[in-house]
Amino acid sequence: MIRFEHVSKRYPNGRDALADVSFEIGAGEMVFLTGRSGAGKSTVLKLIALLERPSRGQVWVNGQSTAKLSSRRIARFRRGIGIVFQDHRLLQDRPVFDNVALPLMVADVSLRDLDRRVRAALDQVGLLGRERALPPELSVGEQQRVGIARAIVSKPPVLIADEPTGNLDAALAGEVIGLFRRFQEAGVTVLIATHDLARVGSVGCRELTLRDGVVVSAAAGSEEPLPVIVAVR
Repeated sequence: MIRFEHVSKRYPNGRDALADVSFEIGAGEMVFLTGRSGAGKSTVLKLIALLERPSRGQVWVNGQSTAKLSSRRIARFRRGIGIVFQDHRLLQDRPVFDNVALPLMVADVSLRDLDRRVRAALDQVGLLGRERALPPELSVGEQQRVGIARAIVSKPPVLIADEPTGNLDAALAGEVIGLFRRFQEAGVTVLIATHDLARVGSVGCRELTLRDGVVVSAAAGSEEPLPVIVAVR
């Protein structure tokens, strides 16, 4: 669950990124966050992940108010959130297995459990068997799938993504969105920031639209078939 209650965010340079934003995303719901560049989409994601704190208002994630979390509790809080970046942010000199395992290493998961969970995550995104490949050896679509596997390997109840299809062609973008839909159907709360309005309209999920830091629409999408998921090579 994600809830914003009258949230505003002003940065030190005086720019107001969000102004009195309120919305709620239910547990197990998949929502698209849309708007032009500079509308405030990335700020919303940063507030959810506690990379930033609001200037005013309350942000609730997984039943917790971020305002009540001390600095020493942030790391544990973030374990309940999977984050997918547009630029993947993979360690280029480390194999796929190590990249996906990173959140589990930080959490001191046992080696036996770590191995099992990494392979399960790679299987979910169609990359089982590519554990020893280095990121530069992978296609752009495969690199994005590694980033998704890393985000879900800890089995977080909330998954947020910042323009996850921005560097992909239409076919690969459809497959990636299909992956997110599968996670949502398994009970994960999914929020995807995107400018790909055509893709949003084809999936049939609710859309939150930001304009100049204000929510201007919370429309539902149309129901259409999802793309078939195939492994990207």
